[in-house]
Amino acid sequence: MKEYPVLGKKDTRSGFGDGLLELGKKNDQVVAMCADLTGSLKMGAFKEAFPDRFFQAGIAEANMIGMAAGMTIGGKIPFTGTFANFSTSRVYDQIRQSIAYSEKNVKICASHAGLTLGEDGATHQVLEDVGMMKMLPNMCVINPCDYNQTKAATLAIADYEGPVYLRFGRPSVPIFIPEDMPFEIGKGIMLSEGTDVTIVATGHLVWKALEAAKELEGKGISAEVINIHTIKPLDEEIILNSVMKTKCIVTAEEHQIAGGLGESVSSLLCRTIPTPQEFVAVDDTFGESGTPAELMTKYGLDAIDIVTACEAVMTRK
Repeated sequence: MKEYPVLGKKDTRSGFGDGLLELGKKNDQVVAMCADLTGSLKMGAFKEAFPDRFFQAGIAEANMIGMAAGMTIGGKIPFTGTFANFSTSRVYDQIRQSIAYSEKNVKICASHAGLTLGEDGATHQVLEDVGMMKMLPNMCVINPCDYNQTKAATLAIADYEGPVYLRFGRPSVPIFIPEDMPFEIGKGIMLSEGTDVTIVATGHLVWKALEAAKELEGKGISAEVINIHTIKPLDEEIILNSVMKTKCIVTAEEHQIAGGLGESVSSLLCRTIPTPQEFVAVDDTFGESGTPAELMTKYGLDAIDIVTACEAVMTRK
């Protein structure tokens, strides 16, 4: 399988912050606003460089979404920032009515997503956000895997006309995507070709998928690994081409089974090429307090869980 050396470790929220600062230098129509979490969202550098284009909404997320929608009317490109739970659950009505319905050019940037928020616990560990956002007409949903890809995604969504939900996280994770790898919205990336089983992963689980493929290789199993950074619109072609070859698939994500990437893939396959599928995701439960590593292990989101799922799905070909 193709090797991806680790280039270091860094949190994906820093990829967003650095991308936002670069955007501010390139495009004076880009504005940023935050709901009292400037440091956590790594938006401080943008605020210092462009104080006239940064707006602190305070702990008033619904107001922030309304402000962002209004700014698009004047041609601005607003990037809103808060935790993923507050970016979705707390303001779903405002997003639906003021942004998605009217196709406003707002970029909803959501940090601290999933179980890897860690010790803050279930009230903050949103695991339903992808489902909530992908169900909205006109909404694009992106979940990059490391620092480099998050920075590239941040730059890319500024040129995308329409509402976007960009999901990223707090913990430091391996950087393995080359800095110069193109980011194309709606196009998955073939990371490693294989013939026995397809692994489609998103976000933090992409690196876990590569680790799993290495383990499977040692067992004589050839795994194809695909990075689906854009969950909506889904790259159907890359998935279908892969399963036509491998005849089975595992989906891996830091999200509920219901509403996530796996569900989108399952819908695609049942409409086109019915294919055995296993899901590596959180199974209809809330999270709890713990370190990111402890929680990923407890809820079955480690590389070994992907290996087990691959071995299971291959018996169903």
